[in-house]
Amino acid sequence: MWWFGDFLFDFLTIWIIIDPITVLPIFTAVTADCDRPTRRKVAGYTVLIAFAVLMFFIAAGQVIISAMGISLPAFEISGGLILLLFAIDLVIGVGKPVAAEGSGKEGALQRAIYPLAIPTLAGPGAMLTVILRTDNSHINLLEQIHTEVAVGLVLAITYLLLLSAGPITRIVGTGGVNVVKRVMGMILAAYATTLILKGFAQWLHLPPV
Repeated sequence: MWWFGDFLFDFLTIWIIIDPITVLPIFTAVTADCDRPTRRKVAGYTVLIAFAVLMFFIAAGQVIISAMGISLPAFEISGGLILLLFAIDLVIGVGKPVAAEGSGKEGALQRAIYPLAIPTLAGPGAMLTVILRTDNSHINLLEQIHTEVAVGLVLAITYLLLLSAGPITRIVGTGGVNVVKRVMGMILAAYATTLILKGFAQWLHLPPV
């Protein structure tokens, strides 16, 4: 049963890095104006896109990272900046509101791609983690399969969690939606700032944030 221990390690690592709980408040804010079928579409698109992105990095990420010399601090700082811009938009409403993107297939896909799938679920940490856990020079084939299955399982659980976010929107109502959106924007801004600071801390060899 040694393989189960390896799989459990991969699952817990992927769970912690992807952190499905983090996406729940963002999903609630992004889909606050959507009906139930649209929310299901957004949830489905989000998980599928995140899965596709992470599988791409498992297959080709190592080559890309090596060729371009990209580091984890660079990933974290760039991902944090993107999330911070979205968080600012949620809080003070600069630029195009999320709710104005529409509730059709195209609107659902736009919401799912950004900011839910990228960079919230398939963020810089998750991308680099799956690359390291499938490094051909250090990780055998069975362990690489463990990582791929763990990614799929974590995202499947994430999909179920996103489907449960709907009742929150119905409870808070229209007035509460704006409050939730701005509160979640503040939380997301703090999370994005943490990513940025962690990136700089690693780059400058400072104590952990």
